Amino acid sequence: MKKSLVTIVLLLAGMAMSQGTPQQQAQPQTQPSGAPAAGQGAPGQPGAAQPQKKEIKNPAEYNAYVGAIQQTDPAAKISGLEAFLQQYPQSVMKEDALEALMIAYQQTGNSDKMNDAAQRLLQVNPDNVRALALLAYTRRAAAQAGQNPQQNLGDAQKYGQQGLQALEKFQKPEGMSDADYEKLKKEMSGIFNGAVGISALQNKDYATSQKDLKVAADVSPNDFSIVYPLALAYLQANPPDIVNGAWYAARAANIAPSPQLAQQIEKYGKSQYTKYHGSDQGWTDVMAAAKASPTPPPGFSISQYIPPTPTQQAADLVKQKTPKDMSFAEWELVLSAGAPSDADVVWNVIKNVPLQMEGQVIHASAEKLEIAASQDDIDQKRADIVLNMTGAIPTRLMPKDGATLDFEGTPASYTASPFVMTMDKGALLTKAAPKKPTRRPVHRRPATQ
Repeated sequence: MKKSLVTIVLLLAGMAMSQGTPQQQAQPQTQPSGAPAAGQGAPGQPGAAQPQKKEIKNPAEYNAYVGAIQQTDPAAKISGLEAFLQQYPQSVMKEDALEALMIAYQQTGNSDKMNDAAQRLLQVNPDNVRALALLAYTRRAAAQAGQNPQQNLGDAQKYGQQGLQALEKFQKPEGMSDADYEKLKKEMSGIFNGAVGISALQNKDYATSQKDLKVAADVSPNDFSIVYPLALAYLQANPPDIVNGAWYAARAANIAPSPQLAQQIEKYGKSQYTKYHGSDQGWTDVMAAAKASPTPPPGFSISQYIPPTPTQQAADLVKQKTPKDMSFAEWELVLSAGAPSDADVVWNVIKNVPLQMEGQVIHASAEKLEIAASQDDIDQKRADIVLNMTGAIPTRLMPKDGATLDFEGTPASYTASPFVMTMDKGALLTKAAPKKPTRRPVHRRPATQ
């Protein structure tokens, strides 16, 4: 963060230097009163669109300004500029003096005074992009560092939005080349969009966050404090943009400030990639590509895994297993969701065949038990078997609701949705009964959409 702030202030200082020497900026008026300044013609004449040069008419004021602005020691410059501003509060060079003062305070590490100078500067000119950029960045950085995040993010958003509006009106400083002017506007745009994007992410405005943080990341592709939030803006949206999110998560992992953080981010990005893609195959290639390039290459995509429908799962199950090797939950899947031909394959094998099973009693009466035999239905306390008893259950053997029991029954019919199998010739199996293989609810039904 500190390195980025230094870069911003050097950028702002470079802007001031590009506008000419202090003598050129504040030259005393020597021309007759009423004559147009250099570069400013009469309306309709060449040069009419050029801003008027600032001129200090008072020689003492001029000398005070030049003497302060030419100081190379930041502390001496601060002293000189504060004295100048106090002595000449209405000076035509007040805005320039405050800009220089803001930068000098930053160079001495006095962030409070730097921010105060920026605020004073905005009172003079609410559209001063230098002050807006510094305030947008420092508020955003403070929020991301955990310092009063709600207030600082609100301020960052305000200064960022104000800065973007001011940037549209920002004129090229005198003496600056067109190339430097365009570069400067791009850098400023990155600062302002970054502040707005981070605030939008906090407010869960993912569309705005994606748009603004993408601009900021294009300007500063190695700024982790921008790139990782951009990944989150894509991944946390509803629905998430996994293609862009996985890329920028991989990029963030590659530029993370510590190995531990890099590992955590890669793990998160990989999990999102795997969930979307169906496997982690190809993830290492994404990591390598994101290390080499700040933006996805043209045509970059991640194929989405589409899970099979319950009908497809049932068809695959019938191909892979014989009905006698299936669990009750697998029978339930095929009979409830399978194509008629697949359901017939299972039903023709188990119909009218006595089966010994285990289940949980949902409701018990003397001549009928409602039982949950698949783990899903046990969890939901929903009966998927109706067992018609051969005879009335003795009171001393009557199972309680919620009890687990072994039983025997013969499949007679079923309804597909909601699935319920009716079994006749029901009987309770006790420990004294001959031991036979039982079907226990150890398997869940395959996951469905």
